[in-house]
Amino acid sequence: MQLFYNPEISENTTQFSFNREESKHIVKVLRKKQGDRLQITNGKGLLFNAEIAIPDIKNCLVHILSETKQPKHNYKLHLAVAPTKMNDRYEWFLEKATEIGVDTITPIICDRSERKVIKHERFEKIIQSAMKQSLNYHLPKLNEAISFKNFVEQDFEGDLFIAHCEETDKKSLKQQLKPNQNITILIGPEGDFSVKEIEMALENKFIPVTLGETRLRTETAAIVACHSVAFVNE
Repeated sequence: MQLFYNPEISENTTQFSFNREESKHIVKVLRKKQGDRLQITNGKGLLFNAEIAIPDIKNCLVHILSETKQPKHNYKLHLAVAPTKMNDRYEWFLEKATEIGVDTITPIICDRSERKVIKHERFEKIIQSAMKQSLNYHLPKLNEAISFKNFVEQDFEGDLFIAHCEETDKKSLKQQLKPNQNITILIGPEGDFSVKEIEMALENKFIPVTLGETRLRTETAAIVACHSVAFVNE
């Protein structure tokens, strides 16, 4: 099954046209013809079965035949992860977290962040591609980058955690997690969070946690945290 994505489709849509890029891919690359079936999601939990009406490489028109709804998982996971120095490592994290099951991702700029600018449009495309590849009908939300201070001072619902490497009293994340909860987890940059940032997080009710015995890269730590939450909620 090959899944297509179009955020404009709703429950009331009866027909629509793909943009030029998608139309060219469908007609010229995949060689789809009139009457062929396509599966499309709007990223909001709906899967649409559609039939090609006009296979135009610039404006491929389809008719919606039916729709089904994929229920959302029973928890909400928000990962706030510092951008990595190498962009491809962060992109790997975005892809895998989408496949495993994350709801919201926020890049946080920290004291020790070596990268302070992100490619939001490219990151969005990676998340969309991972959603389609994993046959997930819910598109994770990618927030704009924000400073660590501004992030932790927001109001959050659910359990709050900060994973860091300082030699202080920390709980095991796996032992702290409970099913069916809203969860926000902070993951720092390559140089870890600063002591000031850790103190600031604690002041804002974040619980310090460890992800295991070994020191993990930023993107690895984020995936371990993501999978731990998914595993607890299976």
